[in-house]
Amino acid sequence: MSTQDQDKLEKAKAQLRKVKIFYIHLIGYCIVIGLLLYNLYIVAGPYKNNIISLNLSVMVAWTVFIIVHGLTVFKKRSIFKKNWEDRKREQYLEQEKEEHTFWE
Repeated sequence: MSTQDQDKLEKAKAQLRKVKIFYIHLIGYCIVIGLLLYNLYIVAGPYKNNIISLNLSVMVAWTVFIIVHGLTVFKKRSIFKKNWEDRKREQYLEQEKEEHTFWE
């Protein structure tokens, strides 16, 4: 096996590890968010407002972290890929060209 193939294999293993860690993070997130939502449902007593605000702040912060983690792991898989951008650019150039030729 050549060094290039070995480098590609190592990169693939590293990317697979990142995806696996993200999914573990996502599972933990879903479990904890479910428990926090249940806690919001059953909370009562004199510290109800403090508990609710703490739970909501944890939910918001962790949601932001999971979104950022997902974006860093899947950054190469964007919705608007380079070939899509190129096609749209050509389409707009064609439209502009047609508009100019109509009046000339």
